[in-house]
Amino acid sequence: MAGENQELARKLLEQLGGASNIASFTNCMTRLRVTPVNPALVNKDGIKRIDGVLGVVEEETLQIILGPGKVTRVTDEFGKLVAASGDINLKERATATKSELNQKNATPFKLFLRKIASIFIPLIPALVASGLITGISRAIIQAGWLNAESQLAMILTTIGGGLFAYLGILVGINAAKEFGGSPALGGLAGVLIINPAIANITLFGEALVPGRGGLIGVLLAAVFIALVEKRVRRFVPQSLDIIVTPTIALLITGIVTYIVFMPLGGMISDAITKGLLAVLDIGGVVAGFILGATFLPLVVTGLHQGLTPVHLELINSIGDDPLLPILAMGGAGQVGAAFAIYFKTKKKRLKRAIGGALPSGMLGIGEPLIFGVTLPLGRPFLTACLGAGVGGAFQAHFDIATIAVGVSGLPLAFIVNTGEVLLYLAGLLIAYAAGFIFTYLFGFKDEMAGEFD
Repeated sequence: MAGENQELARKLLEQLGGASNIASFTNCMTRLRVTPVNPALVNKDGIKRIDGVLGVVEEETLQIILGPGKVTRVTDEFGKLVAASGDINLKERATATKSELNQKNATPFKLFLRKIASIFIPLIPALVASGLITGISRAIIQAGWLNAESQLAMILTTIGGGLFAYLGILVGINAAKEFGGSPALGGLAGVLIINPAIANITLFGEALVPGRGGLIGVLLAAVFIALVEKRVRRFVPQSLDIIVTPTIALLITGIVTYIVFMPLGGMISDAITKGLLAVLDIGGVVAGFILGATFLPLVVTGLHQGLTPVHLELINSIGDDPLLPILAMGGAGQVGAAFAIYFKTKKKRLKRAIGGALPSGMLGIGEPLIFGVTLPLGRPFLTACLGAGVGGAFQAHFDIATIAVGVSGLPLAFIVNTGEVLLYLAGLLIAYAAGFIFTYLFGFKDEMAGEFD
């Protein structure tokens, strides 16, 4: 297996123009993200034809879809090959290309969502783990298999719920880091919001409520403290910086947070929560269909991670999240479409690509199917969206909701409200079936798959 990953890394490096053309690289859950020095030297068609590559996306970086698990091992081998090639200063090259990349992707809304995504993406493993432990332990307790007062139940509840009690601190750390501030001060911005001691403070005739403003308030405070820190540092002698700068930044941010950011964050949070709930209440199955059907295009842009604070704010405000099960149907429609293509095509290479990506898709990681199968083929991507819309309508009709944030697909069933699990799974199967039927009947002909010959 190690040799296979090394060979795949070698082929990728060759098609990317060699080690000297690599400015920087990293990986996420499914993609090897590479910034080339000279994009003209990259053979994108050659990369797509390498066995093991599920797709290629061009955004701020060149993103090569390899699939979960696989991408980590290939990235390790890729790094070894780059390092072994000579004195390559990745940091300097990344800096040299940063300005050009920023100009290409300088749409304000796009940049804003990417900033938000960059804050929450590093938290996803912790959110998934905590959500699953919380969901499974709650299901076991409510099924009567474990006494809620037992030590084991308390241990499981504490392990699973700890993150959500202190999530504001982690969000503050990442937000400050993203905006050029000290991570520790960002963590303090989170503490300012969630500290139980603020319940003793009364401003303008009203007592402050710990947690008021939620993650929106934390984001505002963390970004603010980073900006204040940078500006104060300009006027402070270097010898006094470690003492004066953080002290002034924290003091100013603390006052502004309690007077402005907590009430403002609360207003924004209420608007988001009430707005989404109103859309689902008034729109019903139509709203569910539209939300489910339009989620996949958002995934294509990579901006779907920007919705993470919305999911978390719903859970913080009303106790569960009715949006996530609807959006999770995007991946389910994709799975159904992939099954239809698999049964209809006679191309062995396409069957191999689908066979490798389907398990991940059913487990909630849909990017290999999107970028490796349906999006390159064109029409199947649209029929997958229609299938997702049908599943989304079902989830909206029965008001299915989750108690935490996690990956979609089958694993999401573990964090769905107890009593709604079977309904969620029924909606998942309906989205599979709708994606399959739409694609089998209208979405795919074998001649579309010329690149898989």
